[in-house]
Amino acid sequence: MAAIWSERATIEGWLRTEAALALAQSDAGVLDAADAAAIAEGCSVDRVDRDLLWREARNVGYPILPLVRQIAAALPEGPNGRVHYGATTQDIMDTTLSMQLGASCDRACELLTLLGDALSELVREHASTVMAGRTHAQQAVPTTFGAKMAVYLDEVRRQLEVMRALSIDVRVVSLFGAGGTSAALGDRSLLVRAALARRLGLADTHVPWHVARGRVTGAGLSLAVVAAMCARFAREVVDLSRTEIAEVKERDGHHRGASSTMPHKINPIASESVVGLAVSASGAAASLLRSMEAGHERAAGEWQIEWVAFPSVCVLTGTALALTVETAASLQVRPEAMARNLGAESGLIMSEAFMMRLAPSVGRERAHDLVYAAATQSRRTGESLRDALGTLIPPELAGADLREPRDYLGEAERMCSATVQAWERVSSPHETRTGPR
Repeated sequence: MAAIWSERATIEGWLRTEAALALAQSDAGVLDAADAAAIAEGCSVDRVDRDLLWREARNVGYPILPLVRQIAAALPEGPNGRVHYGATTQDIMDTTLSMQLGASCDRACELLTLLGDALSELVREHASTVMAGRTHAQQAVPTTFGAKMAVYLDEVRRQLEVMRALSIDVRVVSLFGAGGTSAALGDRSLLVRAALARRLGLADTHVPWHVARGRVTGAGLSLAVVAAMCARFAREVVDLSRTEIAEVKERDGHHRGASSTMPHKINPIASESVVGLAVSASGAAASLLRSMEAGHERAAGEWQIEWVAFPSVCVLTGTALALTVETAASLQVRPEAMARNLGAESGLIMSEAFMMRLAPSVGRERAHDLVYAAATQSRRTGESLRDALGTLIPPELAGADLREPRDYLGEAERMCSATVQAWERVSSPHETRTGPR
């Protein structure tokens, strides 16, 4: 992600667009073929004086005018007056933006595929590994670690599908000139824009999007959603690796997650970093909503929000994803700790199971009251929930078949199988395509 949004890559994107514009104008008969070829050859990043570019960009307010002047200054008479012909600054920068966002979505797809594959292995391996499900951070009902991971896997599947669609949708050319009418290109404007889109592998469009930022903002927000999903997984790892729970652990390594003063510490450092990255990504993405306030036919400050926000969202999300892939692929799962924690409250985790066994005989509300009373008694005396319940109702009504948490897993194992199958259907290599908008 950092490479996609680097200074060099961004300037190269502008130059690639300028070169493609000249060649597209040659295709449409606007420029002489020799002039177009000379311009394209002159659009080399190694010929750009970057210090001069940024110094003049600060004066102009935008980088394209000084960039065009550098290109033109190195060309002979003729082609030097045809650089950036009929275009405006935002045409060049937005076309490059669409390519950078498309590449960022592709990178997110690569990382989501790796993450999904790692989670799929956890789901398969632990479909039957019984553990405590938790609500409000308290033990709730039994589940399996595989079922817990299946929820993440299904979310990754959906986000992968979203990113694949965005990778196509965001790749759109911009070439509408000063006020969005393409007047400078005259009756060849449609031909030039179509040729430019074709040369850059972008979709054509017949409507300007200089101030219509919903498409690109949507991509930024969706990337931040991926980062937030990673944060949820990271928080799960942090919580489950607490000393008192110890059901999972990040990978080992010499001094990995070490404290400078407490030699025993092994902190879940990758997951902690993911939380910080994701929160930062969400903040940057939120600012993109303000960029949608741009008025009339050109922004007056709102566009500049994107110059900081898009690189930030993409790099932060990419880093969060990469760390989450690493964590999921190397996660140490401790079934023995999960089994031990299931007995933390003398069988209270089976309270709903007992209630639902009683409900057909005495009604759900009465069953709830009876089990609630038994749970209160169990906490007071330390006896098991089953024994406490046996003092309140005949033993045969308490659910004799409910011996272990494994007996009350519902659809947990079926969900694991279904989620893995759904993942396998979408995780095959996907070819990005462009098409009409």
